[in-house]
Amino acid sequence: MSKIPGFKAYDIRGVVPDQLNVDLAYKVGRALVKYLNCKKVVIGMDVRESSPDLSKTLANGITDAGANVVDLELCGTEMIYFGTPFLDADAGVMITASHNPPEYNGLKFVKKGSVPMGYGSGLSEIEEMILNDDLGEIAKIKGTVEHKDIMKEFIESLSKFYEADKIKPFKVVVNAGNGCVGPALDAIESKLPIEMIKVFHEPDSNFPNGVPNPLLPENRQPTTDAMKKHNADLGVAWDGDYDRCFFFDEKGNFIEGYYIVGLLSKSILKKYPGEKIVHDPRLTWNTLDIVKEGGGEAVQSVSGHAFIKEKMRKVNSIYGGEMSAHHYFRDNYYSDSGMIPFLLIMQLMAEENKTLSELVGEMVSSYPCSGEINSRIENAPEKLELLKEKYSDGKMDLTDGVSIEYDDWRFNVRMSNTEPLLRLNVEAKNDENLMKQKTEELLNLIRN
Repeated sequence: MSKIPGFKAYDIRGVVPDQLNVDLAYKVGRALVKYLNCKKVVIGMDVRESSPDLSKTLANGITDAGANVVDLELCGTEMIYFGTPFLDADAGVMITASHNPPEYNGLKFVKKGSVPMGYGSGLSEIEEMILNDDLGEIAKIKGTVEHKDIMKEFIESLSKFYEADKIKPFKVVVNAGNGCVGPALDAIESKLPIEMIKVFHEPDSNFPNGVPNPLLPENRQPTTDAMKKHNADLGVAWDGDYDRCFFFDEKGNFIEGYYIVGLLSKSILKKYPGEKIVHDPRLTWNTLDIVKEGGGEAVQSVSGHAFIKEKMRKVNSIYGGEMSAHHYFRDNYYSDSGMIPFLLIMQLMAEENKTLSELVGEMVSSYPCSGEINSRIENAPEKLELLKEKYSDGKMDLTDGVSIEYDDWRFNVRMSNTEPLLRLNVEAKNDENLMKQKTEELLNLIRN
């Protein structure tokens, strides 16, 4: 368990200035350079009000320790994933709290080659160095700060994933949620044959239209409304640092991330049969079906970006997908992207000559799912034991939380890494009523 409040499993994140502030950012900069023996570090930031100050002091810490900084300024997390190897840096740091409320901020880290750095892989050591004031000497020759715009190169790097001439002139609602994706969409617009209808497009630290988190049902309505108004073919909405994107079909219906994993697996295996696809254990049946059908090999991993990336590297997987809308690609340094799925789904719609609702329709009726349902409870470990006992006649898998499978339905329950929450996912075979009934049954057990 972390001793400094903001240190989490995958990043540093918390309310500014109580859990994350300029003093901590400075110390993190110095500790990072010492720990990884950095010569060059790439940094970037999201749109939050606290980001410029944190960025400046993080850069001061890095340069005081003797390393050089390449500052990408306002960018998305995936630009750090791209920029760290592209600029041959020893580490990358993104200042972002993604989809959290405006008063939050955070620091996400990668090592050389965009290998993730989490609490079990470097972050705990940095925490210890800060607690022990073991930050090393201030360098005799301070490092430099170079401000660099690599948007053009980033957009070009996406071209290996899709073929623009295969995409039809779709009308697409793109909702940036006033986060960071607007400039990237502007940069790629001329390369695509589509008409973009832009919603909440300008980056705005106040998030005047709500926090950019399309998983919140109340944040989906503006995308649906714009689609109906413009009679659009597709809707896409991003989170704050645009490492995740979310899809709406031509009727304005939100599509669960689970089915997008299936679609992307299908699209990739069409081009590269026989490849390995990594998936999380929360919802699996649809993915397993599609991978088998496409001649691929499905590999299960614990949920969470550090685990998925590690498993992908280990088995040399071409693509990894989580139902939480994180999609990872081998040719993208095994990193997640919110731009590549957007491009691939449009291409798949064109190639199959189907709407998004037609593409996912069969999956949704074959494997109806609950989507992830969170319950705030204090005695989470005890509840997990209770569920294991109650459903002990099913086939059990403890890869990540508790997964229990019967012939016609299955569920996964896992604890949150960061909050006192249990996260439930339920799916059934060809039976939406059974799925709903079992979801209710499980929620009653969890919450009472």
